[in-house]
Amino acid sequence: MKYDCDLICDLIPLYIDDACSKASADAVREHLGECSSCAELYEDMKKSETAIDKAMISERDEVLTRQARTFKRRSVLAGGIIGGIFALPILICLIVNLASGAGLSWFFIVLTAMFIPASLTVVPLMMPDNKALWTLGGFTVSLITLLGVCCLYSGGSWFFTAASAVLFGLSVPFLPAVVRAKPIAARLGKHKGTAVMAGYTVTFVLMMICIGIGSRSPGSFFGYAAAFSLPMLAYMWGIFALIRFLRWNAAFKAAACIFLSALMFFLYDTLVLLLLGRGLRFPTLDFTQTGDQGIIDSISWAVLFAGAFFAAIIAAVGAVRNKKK
Repeated sequence: MKYDCDLICDLIPLYIDDACSKASADAVREHLGECSSCAELYEDMKKSETAIDKAMISERDEVLTRQARTFKRRSVLAGGIIGGIFALPILICLIVNLASGAGLSWFFIVLTAMFIPASLTVVPLMMPDNKALWTLGGFTVSLITLLGVCCLYSGGSWFFTAASAVLFGLSVPFLPAVVRAKPIAARLGKHKGTAVMAGYTVTFVLMMICIGIGSRSPGSFFGYAAAFSLPMLAYMWGIFALIRFLRWNAAFKAAACIFLSALMFFLYDTLVLLLLGRGLRFPTLDFTQTGDQGIIDSISWAVLFAGAFFAAIIAAVGAVRNKKK
């Protein structure tokens, strides 16, 4: 045999842990193929190592499970204490409301108002998983519930307008985080961006519908709302599709976004007037105009020229980078 058994026996633990050099590993492997006693020792040590690893993994999992249970009990206890603290002012308001002979009028406003801080403190303590998602959901529901109770108490008819506006306002900053939550992200897969855009569109349209229904002249409102909103929605989806689906480099995408934005600014009034049924009118190319419309037309042409200029420069940079690659 080429190598001494004592030397190989010293190297076997390192070989099992894959902690020796390539030359040492090759030497051990070659010797094990020639020496049955060392091969038997290797198998025994490997089995023993596996048993130890399994024992350590089992002990680690047991410790983590115990700690998780401890933290869960403490979180539930803390949530119960905080919930009890929130219940005190609710109980006081109930007693005062009944004692003053007002029935249960403004008590429900106080009750639903306390749901908001509870959703931000008690809910994350009580929920074992997806705390941020549950907290945001609880906050949204409690806020809309408060709006509903206030609307009923005041005898108003503005609930749907306010609630839809709240939904749209909350969706703008929080919807990207919602679609990244584990249970939702697993279902959406690679369509998270599309889901965010769809959420923005649905909540915006819902808000405009609720505002229109509550307005004094719904027909006129919906006509103007559609004329001013549809071009912007189309622009928003166009930018998203350009960035999401076109396989261009970053410079080309940036150039396309700049030019599309400048073109949208240039054509926005034209599209609005066309949707309102007032004919087709493009900005006049005359920088000597002094009236309000003339100034607007001049600005539109200036933005279009500037956007095309900067888009061309960025696209040229992208083309140079592609050529170098």
